[in-house]
Amino acid sequence: MITVFIRYQLDPFKRAMFEEYARRWLTIIPKCGGECLGYWMPHEGTNNIAFALLKFPSLAEYESYRARLRADKEAMANFNFAEENKFILVEERTFLRPVVA
Repeated sequence: MITVFIRYQLDPFKRAMFEEYARRWLTIIPKCGGECLGYWMPHEGTNNIAFALLKFPSLAEYESYRARLRADKEAMANFNFAEENKFILVEERTFLRPVVA
């Protein structure tokens, strides 16, 4: 099992656009084979950092999911929405595995 931790640096004046973008992923991700554990928006303190957690059985399943995203019209429209509006300044992905006893 792997968890993909995504850290976003946002344009703080375009947070509403990012929130719309994140809401769309809540249905697109499961449709394309990922488990979305959630998106988190700034509330207090730092106003330009957001997070997402996605879960997959393996790295190979994640790669298959990415291929399905590229073929999905809703996913591509959401990627284009972000690119056109430039509300995401930096996106970092970290792949995590659980610690087991």
